[in-house]
Amino acid sequence: MSKRPNVSKKDLRKVEMSSHKGLDDILREWEFDPHSLSVRLVKGDDGRDVIQMRVDLGVLQMETQGRPDGYNPDGFATFLDSVLDFEKKDQEFIMSEEQCFEADREFVQFYHRRISWLRLQHYHRAVEDADHTLSLMDVCRDHSPEEEWTMSHEQYRPFVLFHRTQAAALAALSDSDATLAISEINAGLKLMRSVFEEHEAEEEFDEDEMVLQLIKLRDSLKEDYVGPTLQERLAQAVQTEQYELAAKLRDELARRQEN
Repeated sequence: MSKRPNVSKKDLRKVEMSSHKGLDDILREWEFDPHSLSVRLVKGDDGRDVIQMRVDLGVLQMETQGRPDGYNPDGFATFLDSVLDFEKKDQEFIMSEEQCFEADREFVQFYHRRISWLRLQHYHRAVEDADHTLSLMDVCRDHSPEEEWTMSHEQYRPFVLFHRTQAAALAALSDSDATLAISEINAGLKLMRSVFEEHEAEEEFDEDEMVLQLIKLRDSLKEDYVGPTLQERLAQAVQTEQYELAAKLRDELARRQEN
């Protein structure tokens, strides 16, 4: 029978501590900048892509597929998928405290990944995550336990729409379709206005900073890539009494609308 080695509590503590890896090397190599969003796309231990975000006290790591934390609520890819399945069984259900908690977790996770995609210029992925958040907002609004909890999320709907519109426009531009980019901005502005109107804040719309940024982006795209739209050229032709040109522009506009 072999004799048991005499190991002190201090030695056991050293072994226990050595089995856990610190983040010293990562934090030392990747300095935090409080004035900029620092994000990178790297490979995980198994070769999969993961997003890392440098924050003040460390690093956030997010999956690029499914939920950012890689968790599968009730066997579903996301909590949204789980609650939509629940909705099929009971369309009038009211969200429980636990469901509200899980919804809030998913809102935060998808926010971090959305802004990471924007920073990495993966605009199509940013659109996907914004759409996910908007769908989750719809579910929370429709099945909320109380108005105060509903508004705690609805107040951010214009902000999510802003990100989605910005990402959709830049995605179109990266695909060399400036006309589509302008259309995405116009559609996004229309949706944002409807939210302001719904909450009786329409007078604030024209001065909202996010709205002004989108309009500035749209005007820049028009100037640099597209020039005046058909509608604008038609209005100018009528104003300057160029009726023959106006007729041609009107026909072209009707043809495009028909298509």
